[in-house]
Amino acid sequence: MFSEDQAELQRFKEQLKKKLELRLSLIQCQDFTRYKSFDNDALIKQTFKVASLPFRFKAGGGMAPISDAHHHRSTTKATHKPFKSRHATKGLLKDLSKGKVEDCGKRNTKSLHQQIMSKLERRHQARQKQQAKHKEHIKSTSVFSGINGAPRIVAVVPLTDDGNPRAAIQKLNQGLDLEVDFTGEAQFTVRIDRFKQSLQYIPVQRDLIAALDACRVADFVIFILSPKQEVDETGELLIRAIEGQGVSNVFTVVQGLDEIDPPKRRPQIATSLKSYISHFFPNQDKVHSLDSLQDSANVIRSLCTTTPKGVRWRDDRSWMLVEDVQWQNQGERKMQKNGETILTGVVRGKGLKANRLVEVGGWGTFQVERITAAPPLNRKKRKADEMAVEDGSVQSVLAEPDADQDDLTDLAPHEVSMGDMGDMENLPVSEAPTERKGVLLDDHHYFSDDDKKIRELPKRLPRGTSQYQAAWYLGDVSDSGSDDEDFLDNDGDLPMDSPALPQDGWEGLDKHAMHEPTEAGISEYPQSEMFLDPSPNDEAEELAAYRSRKKTEADEDLEFPDEIELHPNVLARERLARYRGLKSLRSSGWEMDEDKAYEPEDWNRLLRFSDYKVAKSQTVREALVGGVRPGTRVHVHLKDVPISLQGRPTSTGPMTLFSLLRHEHKRTVMNFSMTLSSDYPNPIKAKEDIIMQCGPRRFVINPLFSQTGNTPNNVHKFDRYLHPGRTAMATFIGPLTWGSVPTLFFKRKAPNATDVEAMVEETEAGLELIGTGTSQPPDHSRVIAKRIILTGHPYKIHKKLVTVRYMFFNTEDVNWFKALQLWTKRGRSGYIKESLGTHGYFKATFDAKINPQDSIGVSLYKRVFPRTARAWKADESTV
Repeated sequence: MFSEDQAELQRFKEQLKKKLELRLSLIQCQDFTRYKSFDNDALIKQTFKVASLPFRFKAGGGMAPISDAHHHRSTTKATHKPFKSRHATKGLLKDLSKGKVEDCGKRNTKSLHQQIMSKLERRHQARQKQQAKHKEHIKSTSVFSGINGAPRIVAVVPLTDDGNPRAAIQKLNQGLDLEVDFTGEAQFTVRIDRFKQSLQYIPVQRDLIAALDACRVADFVIFILSPKQEVDETGELLIRAIEGQGVSNVFTVVQGLDEIDPPKRRPQIATSLKSYISHFFPNQDKVHSLDSLQDSANVIRSLCTTTPKGVRWRDDRSWMLVEDVQWQNQGERKMQKNGETILTGVVRGKGLKANRLVEVGGWGTFQVERITAAPPLNRKKRKADEMAVEDGSVQSVLAEPDADQDDLTDLAPHEVSMGDMGDMENLPVSEAPTERKGVLLDDHHYFSDDDKKIRELPKRLPRGTSQYQAAWYLGDVSDSGSDDEDFLDNDGDLPMDSPALPQDGWEGLDKHAMHEPTEAGISEYPQSEMFLDPSPNDEAEELAAYRSRKKTEADEDLEFPDEIELHPNVLARERLARYRGLKSLRSSGWEMDEDKAYEPEDWNRLLRFSDYKVAKSQTVREALVGGVRPGTRVHVHLKDVPISLQGRPTSTGPMTLFSLLRHEHKRTVMNFSMTLSSDYPNPIKAKEDIIMQCGPRRFVINPLFSQTGNTPNNVHKFDRYLHPGRTAMATFIGPLTWGSVPTLFFKRKAPNATDVEAMVEETEAGLELIGTGTSQPPDHSRVIAKRIILTGHPYKIHKKLVTVRYMFFNTEDVNWFKALQLWTKRGRSGYIKESLGTHGYFKATFDAKINPQDSIGVSLYKRVFPRTARAWKADESTV
């Protein structure tokens, strides 16, 4: 049986082989080259490897017939029918009509840079970027490397009353089994041998100024939260102020979490604290528990291995945390007011230069006499080192000032400011105000040019009268008694239409308006036929009723925040002598010469810039090279330090030293973008005392608020108030600050007169954060225009002609402000035509009929100049 199956299988293979040979011959005849070198035996073995069993054991019991027809397709690509033109879109037809050439090739997804550079070049470039980043990382951490490297400054700030920063530091040290005695020290350094790093802790109490000073120089800030108490108002003030001035890396710890019972509540409390701190710092992924040794060790590891991201404005300057203060020759200085003082610390940021001025926190700005090397912090202090501090000649001098040293002068010399004032006699302000007959509109005093030679009204003369004959007629003469006489122009004998003069009103000198109206005739403006001034008592009562109604409306709708009301007995042209009109606040030019008489005393001595961006770039690049290398421990010798500072009580916070960039001590017109906090209940009035912190300095300023943005004429409207939640530009005269530096604005809390204890506490530390901002480029030519609005009431309306009252109260004021454009709150505009009566009523024409309930206004502007800031002192009792 087995032999019969083998014989049957052999016969089947032979038959199948013949059929395959026949099919291959047909394929070769069709010239398919890829089948020319086909192995027939291999095809049979591969195909019938599963055919080793007899067919009777297979499903079906028989062999399916094989067709001899060829069904292989002629190509592997399928060509679809193209779209016909009638199915094309309108955009495609429009592009084809323009002659656009369609790109039928493969769309290139590579950028232009990738097309130019080869793959190998791109790989080399990526490698270079990686090396540059690694080199930058090494440079940023090199200041901490080595046994004598700079310590990493860590500020520990409690946000609740039960937070203890010294106990928190002790818990952190216990995570690595470190025993450090720091009793009574304001700041102390701990050496971590496991990570070969040093940590300099600054425990901070719940004091705003101390916390800001500590976090301003800290590489890391640790906030302490409590599982039992919520963050109160003082804690939130601390965290908002620290966040606003700029902060580096932040860690959050909780103190006393193991004291919470039952234990199952502890994870919920930790999650709640993490949610709170993430509102201010979203990158906080965990709140570490100081009761856990593992968490304490993890915090120490992070402090020693993490690269501080730094603060931009701080890294552009050289700074250091003052570790020690020494007063030289104290016996001799008792008879002097100033002397030399030595500050010791490690240089951070950029290189410290002796030519630049330094800002010492709480003291002021000083010049550097020299910079000498100080012994390393980790080396034990010997007696020789103590003697070297007293004897400056023994110390190695690292830097000394030269002829390029900055002085303490903050204003330009008088010779420079008076050099451009040689033609003062040619300024328009020398003209007597009484010689002007109209308000200044843009750059011109209207009605003043023609007053020196007032044109006379043409006379009514007989026909044919020459100019010579007209000189002999006094008054109007008519030979016929008719009203058809022509007018003679002063320029010649020919009769011609005379142009309408301003005092002629809207009719001008049109001959049709010269006819006397009859009783049956229709007047163009019947109300102007006869105008009688109301009695003083009636007018006073009507004015009081009108203004009382407007005050009620102003409380409900603040559409006219700049509106003022003139007293009837006050002359507007004298009260508003400095004001002018503008056709457009954004585009009209501002005449600067009119303001020279009102400029501040030292306005022309302030620092000015022809190109602020170029000057800033040069100054910042200058600070990149030179100076004492960062990471060096030095003695900075200051000269002319007042001896009175020695007896001043030290602040609870650390003392810092910041090197100022070139020109940062000179006064200029400073602009700051200020945003008033929405939580502050009251608006801030312009020129109020505000305490401002910008970088390492604090000032008391009286800012002018104006609208932000750029205008073609550089004129910005003055704002009397800054309302909560809004942003304005705060302008004042103060020392220059290069770049965009975050700024904090404070106000002293008003003490409660009924609570004596509260008054004492708020006098000691009563600052309240009211807003934040950023320094903007200074601009000496920026005009802050104070706007006032005089409003009137439409007394009578006839089409486009309106009689207006209560805007002015005498004829002279109407004529003075006649050139200004009138407007209404519903968008109508018009001009004054003529004065009516003697009580300030006037006739005006508008571009359309106005609503009787509408209010008519006129806008006037004057330039206001900023005030000078002064340095803030922490011991000031009132601000």
